[in-house]
Amino acid sequence: MESATGSSPAKAQTGATRAPSRGNPAMDQPSQGEPYLLTPGPLTTALSTKQAMLRDWGSWDGDFRAMTAHLRGRLLDIAGDEAGEYDCVPLQGSGSYCVEAMLGSLVPRDGHALVLANGAYGKRIATTLRYLGRAHTVLDKGDYLPPRAAEVERMLDADASITHVVAVHCETSSGILNPIEEIAAVTAAKGRKLLIDSMSAFGAVPLDVRNIACEAFVSSANKCIEGVPGFGFVIARKSALEDARGRSHSLALDVHDQWDVMNRTGQWRFTPPTHTVAAFIEALRLHELEGGQPARLARYANNRDVLVAGMHELGFEPLLNARWRSPIIVTFFSPAHPSFSFERFYELMKQQGFIIYPGKLTVVESFRIGCIGQVDEHVMRRVVKACAGSLRTMGVNHAAPPAAAIEERKVLAEAA
Repeated sequence: MESATGSSPAKAQTGATRAPSRGNPAMDQPSQGEPYLLTPGPLTTALSTKQAMLRDWGSWDGDFRAMTAHLRGRLLDIAGDEAGEYDCVPLQGSGSYCVEAMLGSLVPRDGHALVLANGAYGKRIATTLRYLGRAHTVLDKGDYLPPRAAEVERMLDADASITHVVAVHCETSSGILNPIEEIAAVTAAKGRKLLIDSMSAFGAVPLDVRNIACEAFVSSANKCIEGVPGFGFVIARKSALEDARGRSHSLALDVHDQWDVMNRTGQWRFTPPTHTVAAFIEALRLHELEGGQPARLARYANNRDVLVAGMHELGFEPLLNARWRSPIIVTFFSPAHPSFSFERFYELMKQQGFIIYPGKLTVVESFRIGCIGQVDEHVMRRVVKACAGSLRTMGVNHAAPPAAAIEERKVLAEAA
């Protein structure tokens, strides 16, 4: 893809012209001695991704416009848009900005959204719709139960006013990978439109528009592509983008206007996160070098499996069984041992070079460990070793959870 100046994005950024070869690039150690971020984004990035931010870019310059065009095209390639029915609209801000932009631009003011919620991000979607004044109904599955096609079908049959279904691809509150394929199939069969929050899944978990019928989905730079925070993107049907003209509640979050201006001028409407875009271009190069989405998924899934196996040996139990456990982040029940304190455990893990996540379950205590970013199975084995050392320091001789936690998991198995 050439810019108006005739230089490719790769040349503009790095001066390199060599096409990447297939293979699994070596994982960088954190270059400044900082801890690994075992979180669902921001995450640990490659050294070359960080280094891509060491020069400045003119936001109106042809080289930067070529970079924007390049990332839009590459993201459509990853999404499988062979027919040219979709377009990619980058937007400044965090992932939640893009979710709000998608909802405010693509759900008509007289529309009605069915929100499939099983964690914090589904609930945030409902809150956003309330702020937007959009009619919505929530299928609330609690902390972690998956929404299933049959219940979505019943709700769509019961309410003809529902125009859109909104689903979270990977709900990182629990780490569940929701059954997006069956949700997409029933939504399409019932003549409704599907919007997907694929924030923490796209780029690793398959989301191919040739196989999953959706009106639009969103993700962000600092997730499975392994860039840094600063922008997200909406990938939507061109017909939906056309229909969104004049619909947005917000100037800054108007997806149609951002799309229209980008297509006419190649520019972002307002000051773009130039350094984040440069880092993302490098992250896309590394994504392709690794083997694209299938290879990224394979590494993350192996990270998860190595982690879960090692934690099992220490006595830890994951919330989810293998069927629902995503390759993005894993929730573990906190040990029942009276000497265990998550706050102390967190600090001990940080001292050994790992930042982990507190849990978000409301019924039992838990914590989460992410599997994405510039980490591989060797790092995950070190994580398990650090967990063992932290337990010893705390005087916890076994990490078995309370009986109530196992009962909670049984509820999931029976309900799903």
